[in-house]
Amino acid sequence: MEIEDFFNQDNIVDLSFFNFRNAITAAYFADSDLRILKVNDNFKSFFPILGNVSDAYFPDVLKQLGVADEDVQTFSEKLINDGKVLIPDISITIDGEERVYSLLSAVTNDESFSYLNGVQGQFVDRTRENELRKQQELLLAEKIRDRELIEEKTKKLEDLANRLAKYLSPQIYQSIFASTNKSTTNFARKNLTVFFSDIEQFTEISDGMEPERLAFVINTYLGEMSNIAIEHGGTIDKFIGDAVMVFFGDPETEGEAIDAIKCARMALRMRQRVDELKDVWLSKGISKPLRVRMGISTGFCTVGNFGSDQRLDYTVLGGPVNLAARLQTAAEPDTILVSETTYLLVRDDAECNHIGEITPKGFSRPVQTYQLNGIVAEASGQESDGTLIRVGEHVEVSISDTDNIREAIIELKRIEEEFEEMSQNKGGGIGGN
Repeated sequence: MEIEDFFNQDNIVDLSFFNFRNAITAAYFADSDLRILKVNDNFKSFFPILGNVSDAYFPDVLKQLGVADEDVQTFSEKLINDGKVLIPDISITIDGEERVYSLLSAVTNDESFSYLNGVQGQFVDRTRENELRKQQELLLAEKIRDRELIEEKTKKLEDLANRLAKYLSPQIYQSIFASTNKSTTNFARKNLTVFFSDIEQFTEISDGMEPERLAFVINTYLGEMSNIAIEHGGTIDKFIGDAVMVFFGDPETEGEAIDAIKCARMALRMRQRVDELKDVWLSKGISKPLRVRMGISTGFCTVGNFGSDQRLDYTVLGGPVNLAARLQTAAEPDTILVSETTYLLVRDDAECNHIGEITPKGFSRPVQTYQLNGIVAEASGQESDGTLIRVGEHVEVSISDTDNIREAIIELKRIEEEFEEMSQNKGGGIGGN
């Protein structure tokens, strides 16, 4: 006689199923042939549409619940092959409400009680969890869409900013996009050096050109002049036809003297570049060379945003602006006229000759004018930044800004090493002052 014969089968089955009586899951116990022997109260409350499922074939119960045929087949195959099966999501509609369950089942083996051998399992209600997951997926999808929308808007803004950058001087563009100040009515009084240039008789030259050729000439000219202005730290104010206006000293300045020197260097480089472009324009069939007049003046101007609510222009106003424009008009072709205030700032570094007095239109008193011919430091093939001027073996140090002291020391050290190397090669001492 076996041990199981000493016990009541129903009591043993009921005792083994005790843990499922008060479970929050819908539990069942079936024999080896998948005939349901026992279910807990939750099983009945979960699936009232089933009624009495005792002795029902469990796969048929699944089908009656509306479980997909492929899930039913998966259940049977895995139970046979693996001894256990988990179907994570089963959607079942009960009384018009869709609910989601997971089904976990396993084969049971008991050496002492053969009638406990079968299959036990449980349905876990995942409806709320599924709703939360769907909400998370929805939020994630919305987040992805929002990110894509932000990326799209950001790209459009970047494209707009890149296009806008072409209409503004780099310094002004930077100050607008880097500033946290929303005010558009800020004005300042600053000592600026203002530059004007204009092509002589350009109207007559352009009247005889085809539109494409005219566009090539003016775009090449303005493009080259813009590059030179930016390289020298100038703020491009505007183009008026073929005329160019640039100023130095705002929004950044290295001191009025260095600003004036930079402007002088820029003007000389522009004049040189126009001469270099003659061959380029000649190759395009433009036989008459372009000749440019330039004017420079230094003085206190008002700088800021001027205009209306619909359109603002960041520009400078004041007597030095008008004077620079008048000097440009009075200059001979291929020459650069500077005012006396500019001359006094650059005379130690620039080659200038006195032209005389002129009374510009709109001015009540005559002004002294000078013609800018070159920069002294350029005689050695090196440009001065206002800190060091080197000619041959003579070095002059001129520091107007304490921020440049470190750079001056480094440069002097390099020049010292150069002189020592020259001395060793020559086999003699260092010459110079």
